[in-house]
Amino acid sequence: MQLVVARIGRAHGIKGEVTVEVRTDEPELRLGPGAVLATDPAGVGPLTIETGRVHSGRLLLRFEGVKDRTAAEALRNTLLIAEIDPEELPEDEDEYYDHQLMDLDVVTVDGTEVGRITEISHLPSQDLFIVERPDGSEVMIPFVEEIVTEIDLEEQKAVIAPPPGLIDDRAEIASSREES
Repeated sequence: MQLVVARIGRAHGIKGEVTVEVRTDEPELRLGPGAVLATDPAGVGPLTIETGRVHSGRLLLRFEGVKDRTAAEALRNTLLIAEIDPEELPEDEDEYYDHQLMDLDVVTVDGTEVGRITEISHLPSQDLFIVERPDGSEVMIPFVEEIVTEIDLEEQKAVIAPPPGLIDDRAEIASSREES
């Protein structure tokens, strides 16, 4: 099974390093020196990581055969893809790979069917489940502990405790103005 682990950003310096937008919770496992990664677009790769380091909070990588800024800049926006065993699980029991969460049924704590996870959107502040409802509409559910209370892979379901207004029209509107 293939897993997108990073996206190459801009070139850094003149010796072929690139910035990397990490898309894995295990960069030390997936993006270490010697790792051979497939790419999207496929014609760019495979790429072998020669060196990696953190600079000002960003991961910088250098690939074998990429020796200057021009070659590094040509890799910009390329996705890096690792081959993983589909049975492999993350080290932390409260972490999940996207493929484990796809197609899970989403239900509320009282058992009301909400829909099925069709996509997972990774945003800077949090991840979102894109859930297709039975009527074909979509709802976005923040993947945070306060809302997603349980992931049961054996039962193939995600249990949520949505705040008012997240999946229905019964939003509670709070106002700081006093009513006249």
